[in-house]
Amino acid sequence: MHERILTIILPVLVIVLAGWVYGRRTRPDMRVTNRINMDVCVPLLVFSALAARDFHLLAYWKLIPAAVVVVLFSGMLAWPLIRLSGLSQRTLQPPTMFNNCGNMGLPLALLAFGREGFNAFVVLFVVSNLLHFTLGAFIFSSSTRFAGLARNPIVLATAAGLLFGLAGWHLPEGLMIGLKMLGDVTIPLMLFALGVRMVDTQLAGWKVGVLGAVLCPLTGLAAAALAVPLLGLTGREAGLVYLFGALPPAVLNFLMAELYRQEPDRMASIVLIGNLASVVFVPVGLWLALTV
Repeated sequence: MHERILTIILPVLVIVLAGWVYGRRTRPDMRVTNRINMDVCVPLLVFSALAARDFHLLAYWKLIPAAVVVVLFSGMLAWPLIRLSGLSQRTLQPPTMFNNCGNMGLPLALLAFGREGFNAFVVLFVVSNLLHFTLGAFIFSSSTRFAGLARNPIVLATAAGLLFGLAGWHLPEGLMIGLKMLGDVTIPLMLFALGVRMVDTQLAGWKVGVLGAVLCPLTGLAAAALAVPLLGLTGREAGLVYLFGALPPAVLNFLMAELYRQEPDRMASIVLIGNLASVVFVPVGLWLALTV
């Protein structure tokens, strides 16, 4: 079991380390690359997974409420602890609720459960991101407007993928292969960019970083332990939910903190330390995922 967990997590760490080493040597500006990834590759990853011939949404429908339960319940568990800490709720709440299900969760699901497990995890990823762009944005700023949400490429790709999947429509095979190839760029590029980001992130405010880093996976695993029996999940679906709950804070939290000017330096520490701490918590999640 330990060897299997190491085999699953090692490729992820290798790509992140490669990004960190490259970032240390060349200090690249990843903003354009990340924008292309978020505007093109991630939407195509979502669309190609949801519109694939072997994707059956009805087979994974329980993962939709499971993702909602994990996101909301983890936030509820963290809320009183954040209040006791005296720190800003708007800074600490989002990283406890919204985890790194894209950069880290998708490749781990693929390595642990194969292509079918990856397709199922896309459901968790999509629900988490939709909540992040709506509820998460509102937590960062209560004056958030959602008028632009309908123009978000990931939201549009999700709607299109669900339409194709539910209607049983299929694009020509050659076109679908091309779209899927672009979507497959997402995972290694996300991990590489995460490594590069870690070069520039400072450990200032490390105490806040440690608190956020610990709250996210602990509340996530507790929420997963609630969602699994509540929804009657078993086997691979239960394992995916435990893996989802064990993930560290999402890098997107830092980008949104910068956008809303909500203590981005503290958020950077939470994301950095949280992703470093994933070497402890993710194996726990994988162990639960592979033994349920």
